[in-house]
Amino acid sequence: MKYQEMISKMTLEEKAAMMSGKSFWKTVNVDRLGIPSIMMTDGPHGLRKQAEATDHLGLNPSVPSTCFPTAATIANSWDTSVGEKIGKCLGVEATSQGVSMVLGPGLNIKRSPLCGRNFEYFSEDPYLSGKMAAGYIKGMQEEGIAACPKHFAANSQELRRLSNDSVLDERTLREIYTTGFEIAVKEGKAKSIMTAYNQVNGVYANENEYLLRDILVDEWGFKGFVVSDWGGSNDHAMGVKNGSHLEMPTTKEDGKREILRAIQAGTLSEDILDERIDELLQVVFDLKENEKEATKIDVDKHHQVARQVAEESIVLLKNEDNILPLNETAKVAIIGDFAEKPRYQGAGSSVVNPTKIDDTCNIAKTKNLEILGYEQGFLRAGGTDVELRERAVALASKAEVVLFYMGLDELSETEGMDREHMKINENQIALLEAIHKVNEHIVVVLSAGASVEMAWIHMAKGLVHGYLAGQAGAEAILNVVTGQVCPSGRLSETYPLAYEDASNYKYYPAKEKTAEYRESIFVGYRYYDTLDMPVRFPFGYGLSYTTFAYLDMTVTNEKVSITIENTGTRDGAEVIQMYVAAKKSEIFRPSKELKGFQKVFLKAGERKTVTIPFDDKTFRYFHVGTRRFEIEGTTYEIMVGSNSRAIHLSESIEIAGTNATAPYDKTQLPSYYKAEVTNVADSEFEVLLGRPIPENKWDTSKELGLNDAVCQMYYAKSPLARLICKIIENKKNKSLEKGAPDLNILFIYNIPFRGIAKMTGGAVSMDMARAMLVIVNGQFFKGVAKLCKAFFANKKKAKVEERHHE
Repeated sequence: MKYQEMISKMTLEEKAAMMSGKSFWKTVNVDRLGIPSIMMTDGPHGLRKQAEATDHLGLNPSVPSTCFPTAATIANSWDTSVGEKIGKCLGVEATSQGVSMVLGPGLNIKRSPLCGRNFEYFSEDPYLSGKMAAGYIKGMQEEGIAACPKHFAANSQELRRLSNDSVLDERTLREIYTTGFEIAVKEGKAKSIMTAYNQVNGVYANENEYLLRDILVDEWGFKGFVVSDWGGSNDHAMGVKNGSHLEMPTTKEDGKREILRAIQAGTLSEDILDERIDELLQVVFDLKENEKEATKIDVDKHHQVARQVAEESIVLLKNEDNILPLNETAKVAIIGDFAEKPRYQGAGSSVVNPTKIDDTCNIAKTKNLEILGYEQGFLRAGGTDVELRERAVALASKAEVVLFYMGLDELSETEGMDREHMKINENQIALLEAIHKVNEHIVVVLSAGASVEMAWIHMAKGLVHGYLAGQAGAEAILNVVTGQVCPSGRLSETYPLAYEDASNYKYYPAKEKTAEYRESIFVGYRYYDTLDMPVRFPFGYGLSYTTFAYLDMTVTNEKVSITIENTGTRDGAEVIQMYVAAKKSEIFRPSKELKGFQKVFLKAGERKTVTIPFDDKTFRYFHVGTRRFEIEGTTYEIMVGSNSRAIHLSESIEIAGTNATAPYDKTQLPSYYKAEVTNVADSEFEVLLGRPIPENKWDTSKELGLNDAVCQMYYAKSPLARLICKIIENKKNKSLEKGAPDLNILFIYNIPFRGIAKMTGGAVSMDMARAMLVIVNGQFFKGVAKLCKAFFANKKKAKVEERHHE
C-alpha cells in the first residue's frame, strides 16, 4: 500500500469515518495527518455547485456556470474531441469554484426511449457512449479534476430506481451495460466511478463484488475510488468489503458506527478497510498535488465553446426542396414557445444555473433575415388557447417561411420519473396542422433530449433537431438554419415510427420489484436493423448541405481504410461509421454492431483517406460459459456507411477465433436467434438467465422492510402509514397536474426506508429508520418507544463524538 505508514497512524474510528462523507459534497479530512478534504459537485454538462441549502435534485440555487449541451446532444457530434473541449472547460470552472471532482459524465444506456433521464446519457450504443465519455474524462482530468462516470451499472429507468432489481443475463450486462464504462476506465483513466441505486441480479450495485472487484479492478485495472450515488448505500460495511470506498452524502457518525460494528463482528476485516483507505487516498492526494491555481472564468469564451459544440451536434433530419439554408431575402415568421423560452437542458441533479442564455428572436435579427414577428402559438405544458393559435396562424400566413419551434416540455423529461409515451403535446401538433393549411413552407426546430414519434413530419419541409443544446443553443441553431454552419450531427439513437416498435416496450418500465431485460442484447438499432423493421430515422442518420462519396475501402487484419470525397459545393463534415457482422455464427447476434467511427472535415471537392483501426472490441462477444470475452472464428463483414441503414462499402475478412465451444443450445432460445424478443416466454428467459426468474411483484402480505419504498405504504398495516402515503401521492399528483413536478416529493415517494437514514445528514439513524418500520408495520406504541430511544441515543452519540472531535 502506498500510504501504509500514514494509515497505521490512524485510529480505527478515523478509518471508519473516511468511508463516509464529511458533508453533503465533501470527503472527510484528518488534519493531524495532513489528509485533506475534497469537494464534489454535480455536473455532466455544467457545474452545479450549490450556494445555499444543499439538495440532490437541483431545486436550490447554484453558482452560475456555463450550461453546455447535454450528453444526448453532444453524442450526435460523433466527435470525441468535442467531449474533450467540454471536459476542459468543466475542469477550469471546477478549479475556479474549489471543486475537485465532477460527478459525470452519465453512461447509462438508452435502453428505452421513455427513460426520463435519457437527455443526460449519450446513446443506445455502448461503444459510442464509451468513446464520447472518455473524451469528457480526458478533458477534465487534464485540468487536474477527477471525473466520475455514472451510474454503474444496468440503471435504465427512473421509476423505483432506488430499490429496483435489474434482472439480466451476464452477456447482456457485459456487452451492452458495462462496455461503455470499460472504455471510460481503460481509455479515459477515470479516477472515480459512481454506482447505481439499483440492484443488479439481486445485489445492490454499491456492494456488488462482481461489478466492483471482479470486473472494475481485476479485469479493467481501475485505479480510482468508488462512490455511491447520493443515498444509494445499502449495507455500508458490505459495500466497503466488496469494493466501494465512499458513502455519500454524509450520514454523520452513523456510517462510521456501521463500519466499526462490522469489524467488531468480524464481517469486515481491518486489512480490507485499510486497502480501501489507501485506494481513496491515492486519488485524494493526486488531486491535491495536481491542483491548478484558480482563475477567473472567461464567461464569453466558454459561452462561445458552448455554441461551437452545439453547432457540431445539431442534426438536420429533413430538407425537402432544399428549403434550408434559408435565403437571405426570406420573410420569416418565428412561432412556438420554445423560441422565446428555449429548452436547453434537462431537469434534476444536472440542472445548471447558466451564465447567460441566448435569445432566439433577438439573435434572428442579426442573421440577414426579414423577421416578420414572433408568436407563442401554444401553451408549453399542453392545453388549448384559441387566441394564441389564431395569432400564430395569422402571422404564418404572411410569411414565406415559418420557423416552428416545438418539442418536449420540462415535465416530459426529468430525473425521478419516466415518460409515459413518445408523443409531443397534442396542442403543438394541432397548431402545426393549422399553420400548414395556410403555409406549407415550414421548418420545424425541435427541442428534446430523446427520441419522439413524428407522425406529423409530412407537414414539415425542414426539420432541424437541436436536442437540448445548452445556453448558446439558440444562436447555434440559427447558424445552421441560415447556412453559416453546415450541419454535421448524426443521431446517436434510433427513432422508431412508434413506441410499440421498441424491443422492450412490454417490459418497460418495471413497476414493482424487478426490471426484466428480456430483450437481452437487442437494444436500439441492434433490434430494429436485425429485423429490418421500418424506422423514422436509423441510428447514425443525419443530412448535410453538401454531399459525400465513399470511393474505395481496404481491409486488413488490423484496420479499415476508406477514401471519401466531398462531392458538393460546400465545406462540410461527414461521420464515417464502421459496422461489423458475423456472416455465420453459432451464437445469436445483431445483424451489425458499431465498432468504430471517425468524423472527417472536407472542403468542397476535397478527398481524404481515413483509417479506422480495429481494437479489442471489434470481434469479441461475452461467453457465458467461460465467463470472459471470446472471439468466434468465422467470416466477418466489415461495413462502412453514413448510418446503420446506409452501408456504402463492405468487405469480408476471415478472423481466427479463441476456439471456445458455443455457449447456447439454439433449440432452447428460438426468440433470441430470430431477434423476436418482444414476447419472450418465462421458460426461455430462464434458460437465458441460467437461473429461475426472481419474483417481480411486491408481497403485500409481508411486513415492509428497510429496502421497501415509501410508496409501498399503501398496503402497510398501519392506518397512519397508509394515510401518509396517500398524502404524499396526492402531492405528487398535484405537482404533475400543474406541469411542474416536485422532484423532492418524487424522491421521497420512491425512497426506500433505509434511504431516510442515508439522506438526512445523520439526523435520522438507521436504528430510527428501523423504529419507523415498526410503526408502519402496525405496532404504533412499540415503534414510538423504539423511535424515541433511537432518537435520544443518536443525539447522545452525536454529542459525544462532537466533543471527541473538539
